[in-house]
Amino acid sequence: MHSQGAPGGDRDAAAQTTREVIELLEVLWSQGRDATSTAPVSSSQLRVLYALDRNRGINLRTLGEALSSAPSSVSRMCDRLHALGFIKRSLSSASRRELELRLSSRGESYLKDLRARRERALLEIITDMAVEDRAALARGLAGFGRSVESTSSKGEEPGGKAAESA
Repeated sequence: MHSQGAPGGDRDAAAQTTREVIELLEVLWSQGRDATSTAPVSSSQLRVLYALDRNRGINLRTLGEALSSAPSSVSRMCDRLHALGFIKRSLSSASRRELELRLSSRGESYLKDLRARRERALLEIITDMAVEDRAALARGLAGFGRSVESTSSKGEEPGGKAAESA
């Protein structure tokens, strides 16, 4: 990554490099579609699974807030994921009027398998990197992840726009 002379140049260069990496990951996933495919779930449904993995036993309203999505969209996605056997619903221990959403054992297995396949694909590339480059990548991605989480907790998508649906 190169620094530009103008204020914000490092920020702009980081954004450009991040975009390029995301595009390379998209190419990597498409080249190894069988190894890294998210089928049978869409990317929006995958976001639901990730959210449920991080926030076990949440209700639809809280899930919608976590995804910055409309309740009707979240409900439809949960219906589909429930039909696939990836999530389970149960009465809330706090309120009988609410349902808690959790990953099912099938949903947990699906995420574990997807993550393992993606990690194998990434390891093929990361293995060729110099040790200091891998360390810098790990630090940079950790900082990026913290920033995404911080932005998401403010109800915004990275880039400053609130999401309307998942």
